[in-house]
Amino acid sequence: MNLSRRDVIAGAAGLVAASPQALAQAPAGAHAFGFDRPGGGQLSLADYRGRPILVVNTATRCGYAGQMATLEQLWQRYQSRGMMLVAVPSNDFGGQEPLEGAAIAEAARQSHGATYAFVEKTVVKGPQAHPFYRWAAAERPADTPRWNFHKYLIGRDGALIGGFPAATDPLSPQLVQAIGRELQVG
Repeated sequence: MNLSRRDVIAGAAGLVAASPQALAQAPAGAHAFGFDRPGGGQLSLADYRGRPILVVNTATRCGYAGQMATLEQLWQRYQSRGMMLVAVPSNDFGGQEPLEGAAIAEAARQSHGATYAFVEKTVVKGPQAHPFYRWAAAERPADTPRWNFHKYLIGRDGALIGGFPAATDPLSPQLVQAIGRELQVG
């Protein structure tokens, strides 16, 4: 396709002339993505626009699975202040998520008291990764999941604030402070 200089300038002018309302309604960053829920439906990150979102890839048979209880403590501490917590079960690291669907959330609830949102088991690394994880990898190539329980903090505006590796405890000062900063914005 050959575009003339006039076509390019006209297209750019159209972008500049877009109304602020249209730009505000356009999906931005993480808010452009959603995850399948066990049993059907979607968990759309856009539904949490204006709130910080912590997205964590989980696995019930991982040595870090105890973090599900610590994530619950974090959830209990910050959900009333607006934080959203999304568990994204994955079998990508060591085949440590043998369960499927709602059985994953139920196992996490029984073993660790987890009451936050769980989505369907999802691929989080490589070319077959869920679009959210491909976007996050492009945004922060040095902060990609290298094991289960990698944590991504999404800002109120949908921007990727940071990535926290598996060994980072959910109640670590650096993660708690980052969440606190996002909760104070606005």
